[in-house]
Amino acid sequence: MSSGMSTPASQASTLVGSPNLRSALDRDPIDTFLSSSAVLEYYSSKASSAVFLYDLAREAGVGNVIRNLREKESGEEHAVVFDVQSRAGAGLNLLGRISEGTSSGATKALTAFTTPTGLAQMQPTLGLFPQPTSGSRLILQIPTITHWGEDLVILPTLSNLTSIFASTPENFSIILSATPQEIVDFAALSYSISGSHVIHIFDQWSAGREISRKKTSYQVAAISSPGSDIHTEFTRAGHSFFEYTGPTDASNILVVLNGPLALAIKNVSSIIPSLGVVTVKVLRPWDEAHLRRIIPSSAQAIHVLDDVLSPTSFTPLYHDVLGAIASQIVKSPRISSVRLDTKTLSQILVSAQSLVGYLSSILPINWFVAPEIPARTSKRTSFYWSPSSSLREVPVVASQLFVTNLNIHARLVQNVDAFSKPGGIAQSILTVGSTKDGVDVTPIPFTSGQSPETDAVVVLDPLLLKSHDVFSELKKGSPVLIVTTWSADEVISNLSRANLETIDIKKPHLLLINAEATASSLKTPSLDVLVAYTAFLRLYLGQTARLDVVTALLTSLFGKEVHSVSIDKVAQASWEALHSIPLPVLTVTEEEVVPSKQFTFNTVDSNSTDSIAHPAIKTSSWIEAAKHFVFREAFVVSEEPAPSTEFRQNPALRPDIAERRYLVTCTVNRRLTPIEYNRNVFHLEFDTSGTGLKYEIGEALGVHGWNDEQEVLDFCK
Repeated sequence: MSSGMSTPASQASTLVGSPNLRSALDRDPIDTFLSSSAVLEYYSSKASSAVFLYDLAREAGVGNVIRNLREKESGEEHAVVFDVQSRAGAGLNLLGRISEGTSSGATKALTAFTTPTGLAQMQPTLGLFPQPTSGSRLILQIPTITHWGEDLVILPTLSNLTSIFASTPENFSIILSATPQEIVDFAALSYSISGSHVIHIFDQWSAGREISRKKTSYQVAAISSPGSDIHTEFTRAGHSFFEYTGPTDASNILVVLNGPLALAIKNVSSIIPSLGVVTVKVLRPWDEAHLRRIIPSSAQAIHVLDDVLSPTSFTPLYHDVLGAIASQIVKSPRISSVRLDTKTLSQILVSAQSLVGYLSSILPINWFVAPEIPARTSKRTSFYWSPSSSLREVPVVASQLFVTNLNIHARLVQNVDAFSKPGGIAQSILTVGSTKDGVDVTPIPFTSGQSPETDAVVVLDPLLLKSHDVFSELKKGSPVLIVTTWSADEVISNLSRANLETIDIKKPHLLLINAEATASSLKTPSLDVLVAYTAFLRLYLGQTARLDVVTALLTSLFGKEVHSVSIDKVAQASWEALHSIPLPVLTVTEEEVVPSKQFTFNTVDSNSTDSIAHPAIKTSSWIEAAKHFVFREAFVVSEEPAPSTEFRQNPALRPDIAERRYLVTCTVNRRLTPIEYNRNVFHLEFDTSGTGLKYEIGEALGVHGWNDEQEVLDFCK
């Protein structure tokens, strides 16, 4: 940590190449507080002969751990890492490597990290991969992060993968993980499965990056060598291909791929009458018999949810379910397809209220009374900070007291907005609940309880008070801690008019502390993080906060001294420096109120330090930002134009392809090269009239030939 502090309980300062990391993940059994993606990278490094790290995966915040392991660990225990560029035909280098066999370790696999966009670019080559052997297995680790829209907001959509799902080669398995524990378990499973290559799709939108308690007792043995087939390995690990949530007599069944949306739907399913949710955790191989067993016999309607690019896109999950249910059950329930485009996903994966409203529109539910969404049982705190600030570590330090407590279920995730403010801003969300209430696995960005539901806000960058909305999600009367060198009058004068109006409604308890001045009074400026953390503790404890209690908690985490300064002195100085700010009086004005900027999650840190658990955030260079704007189509989910009434899609034209198809006539086919030439070059002209197809210079035209019916019949005979 840049402040120089370290704590026995904290893994935030654990270095990649240190013995602490090996002891944190190699012992059996053990809990770990590292992020799931860091654990996944560690296991991938140990179980692979080589790792291909694509640039899209690096932008998703993956790769720093696995690269540093190779650089800092001695010997051949960890895989060599190759940085690769994402492009069309990106799978060819993997195919060449697999065809040669692994260069070290007869049982080690070849691993590649990319995103759904990068995986879609590999589709043409997946069918060319040979049958896997113990020394030539391919493991594709896919963090689900996709940029969408003009703001490049990050979403966990799988819409780019519809064609992959529809045409997966038989020698590939597809597994999907959504919770932090599942990501860790499935990471190990992907290397223990024998007999197939594996595509592991895991949630990097929230769960993969969150810091929380995870069990790592099973995984160490699982990655040592390939085990058995996928059915056996999943059963041995305590997982199944499908998971059913809901009443045993449910009449409406919703089938959805495992991911953040599935977790959010399960979170609200209890308030929707007679609804059962089937979560698909293994998409390939498709186990029809298992699916039929878990669907209640009372089911009258099955609704299958597919992520799609457009309303006309192919729906692979729907066709899988249709084939499994309709052909085998005498009196089968009605099966309907629900296409979920990326725009709708961005709207419903926000809060329970928006999700329940969407489900009400697709399910046959007659509400006699509007459903009451239960309040969240855990406490939620939002930290807003600047990536360049010395206080950026406060959220991590604040989480340590809770994450390491066996009676508390605590989770921390951080998101970055690189565009709304020069240098970017970051938001860390900490949720804390009792283990008696169960383990909450709902995605942290999803507001699962009553809205608004933030119990406290900590502002570590006072400039945000001028420009950004940091109060609207706050519960009425909740505390707001502002860490700044400004005086109370300066804080009030720098509040935007929009924030003043929100404060007038919310009536928060405003608290102010000058961490820099307090640390300087202790003759140790680097203690500013500890001072801010002490103020947070007092805020969090509320009416139960006493100086002796806060001091005891600090001592349990940091010992009796930090930088030769007594913890008692730090606690005393911080206690005296914290004071309240009177609520500003809202004056009447005729001036137009400029809305505050909203925080948008559009960046995952790709420049982490050696601190695995929660690296200090550094926004990418201007070159990376320029790439997103200049080459927008390479980073944003492509949207297909809505079909017009004049030119409708002919469903008979290659229904397995997600892109728009057209039926055109070849009017000119003229050979340009001599017949004896070793290359065949033709001049072709197509008549597109009456199809709606528009061609622009530079575009490529994919041609799917139309076989002569009589020639096909003659061939078959």
